[in-house]
Amino acid sequence: MRLRIALGALTAAACVLAVTPVQAQAVTGPRWEPQETGVTARLRGLSPVSRQVAWASGSAGTVLRTVDGGRSWQNVSPPGTEALQFRDVEAFDARRAVALSIGEGTDSRVYRTDDGGRTWAETYRNDEPRAFYDCLAFFDRRHGLAMSDPVDGRFRILATEDGGRSWRVLPSDGMPEALPGEAGFAASGQCLVTAGSRDVWLAAGGAERARVFHSRDRGRTWTVADTTIPAGDPARGVFALAFRDRLHGIAVGGDFQPGLPSPDAAAVTRDGGATWQRSAVPPPAYRSGVTWLPYLPFAAIAVGPTGSDVTYDGGRTWRTFDTGSFDTVACTGDLSCWAAGEQGRVARLTLGR
Repeated sequence: MRLRIALGALTAAACVLAVTPVQAQAVTGPRWEPQETGVTARLRGLSPVSRQVAWASGSAGTVLRTVDGGRSWQNVSPPGTEALQFRDVEAFDARRAVALSIGEGTDSRVYRTDDGGRTWAETYRNDEPRAFYDCLAFFDRRHGLAMSDPVDGRFRILATEDGGRSWRVLPSDGMPEALPGEAGFAASGQCLVTAGSRDVWLAAGGAERARVFHSRDRGRTWTVADTTIPAGDPARGVFALAFRDRLHGIAVGGDFQPGLPSPDAAAVTRDGGATWQRSAVPPPAYRSGVTWLPYLPFAAIAVGPTGSDVTYDGGRTWRTFDTGSFDTVACTGDLSCWAAGEQGRVARLTLGR
């Protein structure tokens, strides 16, 4: 939906949880530690690889990389892309990453680097005027998908089997029909997420119901389920998803228009997205990004323009711990978490006792 271009962004943030799995059980009190990126772009794309390596992307053709845990960030933006918005980036290591620019028609493009951003190759340029790509996700280093708003009444799925070097549009006959006005939100790079080698979920909004689509075969066939996230307006719906395995997931969203309330801005599933239950104590406002915390199986963090919230019970209840603006958040398996936002703002997450 075209309102996505106006969505506000978050800080390209790094967060390191310097604890062991055993220590993590006694850790409480998350907080953000701001860092400096040297840019003013709004950073909605985020892909941490490890404690030391992370990539972030955003407006004005910006792509950033850190290899020292966020102490310094390198601007590795593809040349000549200043008019593009890189709303999603997926990195494999310090050298290899794939970035997605969003927009109508040819503004939707995919770029890949194999040398840490020194050079980039444009590997896909959309030639369908009605397509508008929102998000990118990978199952492994070779297999990945990108999703577009509906074309001819169905969400459009792009697939790669060589790490983003080449792409093809998948047949749409396995995709359920979209509702009138239904689309994705390019707000945090989390409207398309994977778990395991074959499962992928797609978040949607802008229609009379906020829904989540699920594929068990890498995007060839899909099912769809209603959620409890607010809907019924082009600015409302599911903005971000996070799955810690094939069954347990969290959805966040609401109404992104400033000053408007967003009750029921989070929902949880325990059956892979077949059914969704509203959070008993949801975040107090619209949230655009969400991630599970490593080594804390029931802990997750959600972020948005008005604050950050934490849950310790799998998404049933949430507590605000910060009131700063962030758009996206992500963690890695080696106990590092990162978040990103507006004005090139960066933060690192730490856990106190």
